[in-house]
Amino acid sequence: MTNPNTKIGVNVYLALSFISAVVVGLIAYGGLRDLGKTLIWAGVTFIVVLVGIATLALTVKDDEHDPNQPRLK
Repeated sequence: MTNPNTKIGVNVYLALSFISAVVVGLIAYGGLRDLGKTLIWAGVTFIVVLVGIATLALTVKDDEHDPNQPRLK
């Protein structure tokens, strides 16, 4: 089992965004057969997925506070 306290690096976010952009680019090229529009679709997908993953990563709290202890003493 993996350690839940390990941090995921920026390379993982970029790799996931790149993979999703390639998949959307392949699908768009198969349907459009226009390289310019395909690159636009892939670029927009890369940016949207990267911002979405980064936003979701910001919502996760990494504090190691004991839930049975009060925060303010």
